[in-house]
Amino acid sequence: MVELEPNLLVVNISDMKISDNPDDVVVTYSLGSCLGVTAYDPEVRVGGLIHCLLPRASAAREKAKQNPYMFVTTGVPLMVRKLIQKGAEVRRLIFKAAGGANMRNDDMFLTGQRNFEALLRLLDRNNITLAASAVGNSIPRSMFLHIDTGRVFIKSLGQESEL
Repeated sequence: MVELEPNLLVVNISDMKISDNPDDVVVTYSLGSCLGVTAYDPEVRVGGLIHCLLPRASAAREKAKQNPYMFVTTGVPLMVRKLIQKGAEVRRLIFKAAGGANMRNDDMFLTGQRNFEALLRLLDRNNITLAASAVGNSIPRSMFLHIDTGRVFIKSLGQESEL
């Protein structure tokens, strides 16, 4: 039996993709201080992945209007709304996060840490638990969401692990 390569849906910086196709793997590469967030509904097998550059849209409202996926506070809720349109229910969504690193040992802006904190506040306000995360440190990560199973894998520095 020939095993087919999965169909990769690549999420760029300040971008988001959702899918209900079991052959799809949604991926984002080289998460540094950016935050990758997946949400997956195992009952209807629909999931999404967003690659957020910055934590709060309130810091740049015009940019947020042009591209809400750039920010955790606008992008994650929009991804959830689009998943609901595909049949997902918020109470069933499983959220995972990766990235939020401090790539330049930058103690002034702490963008990665602030991105992750913005996500935790957003989830907390909505009584949602983060199922798993691989954040912080100073390493780049790539994040893969398998739509057929909802499994999330992280690749970093030649190592792969399940989140």
